[in-house]
Amino acid sequence: MTWYRSPETTEWIFIALFSGALLMYALRLLRTARFVPVHYPRVLAKMLLRLLAFVLIIMAWMGPSAGFAKREVKAIGKDVFFCIDLSRSMDAIDVPPTRLERVKNELKRIIRSLQPNRMGIIIFSSEAFVQCPLTFDQSALLMLTDALNTNLVPSGGTDLAPPLRMAMEKLEAEKQTTTRVTSKIIVLISDGEDFGEETHAVAKELEEKGYKIFTLGVGTAKGGMISTPSGYKTDREGNPVITRLNAESLQMLAGRTGGTYFELSDTRNDINRLVAAINAIEGELMDARLIDVSANQYAYLLGVALLLLLADLLVPLNILKLS
Repeated sequence: MTWYRSPETTEWIFIALFSGALLMYALRLLRTARFVPVHYPRVLAKMLLRLLAFVLIIMAWMGPSAGFAKREVKAIGKDVFFCIDLSRSMDAIDVPPTRLERVKNELKRIIRSLQPNRMGIIIFSSEAFVQCPLTFDQSALLMLTDALNTNLVPSGGTDLAPPLRMAMEKLEAEKQTTTRVTSKIIVLISDGEDFGEETHAVAKELEEKGYKIFTLGVGTAKGGMISTPSGYKTDREGNPVITRLNAESLQMLAGRTGGTYFELSDTRNDINRLVAAINAIEGELMDARLIDVSANQYAYLLGVALLLLLADLLVPLNILKLS
């Protein structure tokens, strides 16, 4: 027999209160016996019933378990890497409050909706960096999402190839830690501005290896100014720089790998569709373990305690001993 919990403050308080009440009841009977005869056998029987019922209730509360067995627990899920554009254009205000702030809010909602899959975060502009490796830890993912800002990466333009290649390499490395190849998904979140030259080559490689890319375009076709601490970003002539969503490049990436393009703008929010598309992909076995399990037997003890209390109610108590 094992116990789910051991006696702690709460249990000792109840024990002390019950013991005090029982003692007061006994003292009252002794005082009564000084003046009138008391039927002690029936009184003692009722006290014993109440004592046993109380002990059984405390034991049931502590969660007695018996009967050990082995049970296989399987973890079924997907590996999802979020590649998040942190170039300066993500500070544009066409998707209020800014593109990046809106992405952060929606990404937290996506992370909560995709549990218990493993997820990771890659940040990029012209270079890519792992912000969070694949993990089941939702708290860590949410905390690192809150910390995202455009100062975390070099401000040298945007290149979609490095994050895609890095995500592919990280997913490839994870093959050795699972029983078989899992469903592996890359979610590219960007405004679509791509100044790199290797994106098509990386997309072809991803296509050949069977990786899916879901793209989330952030911004609007009309574009918006880029917010800076001193106002708005301007060109050499002092005119405000306008950045626009380039949906075509993101649609191409998604289409080549069998993924889907989604959009987040001032009038359109495809986050629910994105979550549904990822959830629709069949997860695969990521881990399997044998654990010891036991059955909680509290119901039996509680049942006996209730029967004792019922017997206590049905047994009449005559204080006076008839002669």
